[in-house]
Amino acid sequence: MGKLLRLAVAGSGKTTSVIDNLNLDKNFLVLTYTENNYQNLRCKIFQRFGFLPENIKVFTYFSFLYSFCFQPFLKMQLHVNGITFERCNNYYAKGNARYIDRNDRVFSNRLAKLIKEKNAIGHVADRLQKYFDMIIIDEIQDFAGHDFNFLPTLVSSTNHVLFVGDFYQHTFDTSSDGAVNKNLHSDLNSYIARFEKMGLTIDQQTLDSSYRCSPSVCKFITDRIGIGISSHRDDSTTIELLDSDSEIKSLLHNDNIIKLFYRKHHNYPYYSNNWGNSKGLDHYFDVGVVLNNSTFKHFSNNTLSVLKPQTKNKLYVAITRAKGRVFFIEEKALKEILS
Repeated sequence: MGKLLRLAVAGSGKTTSVIDNLNLDKNFLVLTYTENNYQNLRCKIFQRFGFLPENIKVFTYFSFLYSFCFQPFLKMQLHVNGITFERCNNYYAKGNARYIDRNDRVFSNRLAKLIKEKNAIGHVADRLQKYFDMIIIDEIQDFAGHDFNFLPTLVSSTNHVLFVGDFYQHTFDTSSDGAVNKNLHSDLNSYIARFEKMGLTIDQQTLDSSYRCSPSVCKFITDRIGIGISSHRDDSTTIELLDSDSEIKSLLHNDNIIKLFYRKHHNYPYYSNNWGNSKGLDHYFDVGVVLNNSTFKHFSNNTLSVLKPQTKNKLYVAITRAKGRVFFIEEKALKEILS
């Protein structure tokens, strides 16, 4: 295979692409960022082989970074007692205080940088080469900050690398630290160029169409949101705004239909989730997408394409959870019904 970045669209078989590269003969390291996708990968591996093979190691990224890369070489030396996901925002701190808090926990957003600063990168690369024949990263679009700068170490440690992700499903960052890679996701072409510089071949064709979403949903996303996506299917599904109280009430109380909110879905007594948190979940059929004041105005004015990138990406994620119909609901109308 060599070294490959495979860019996907939602529902195109991204996880299947990862699983198809696994076998029982080689040693694999499989990394992902979110807990949802970590559990999904383990489930899919079990379904394929009937057990979790010893030669396939699946980690969430920070579990791997701390336990495999940091702990063997630097934990005792630096007297570290764990990892904290609170960010170090003290740009004036000096020495180890830039990386380790008062409770001797290493800051997650500077852990990759700390490994480099303490000259452990070479040891990490050697350890990777010793234990793994192939490195696979799913959700590559979530790598940011110093963690993106850590990727060349992974690439250089083996002859077989597969990074898979959807640029437009970038809804979370592994970490951030000031201006480090601040504009990484601002432009697709410059993003691709960063991987080409690492020596990766780019594949934008294999996973360019969705099996999950209907042509109707894909056309809506392409035309209204401005994110190009096509479908392998040839059927048609409903996409509509619900504006009557009876329709909205019926959907809200239908526990077969997930209600996806921009944020704070726990404030509502329904079967629900947040737009961004639904990434990696593919068991929904019909989906209700709740539009807050800002996104409803853009929806009404046909200007969803000018939403801020993070908001647009989260909306794209929410809509592409649907295998069937998509219903839009104005959050203001929902609140009026509740009151």
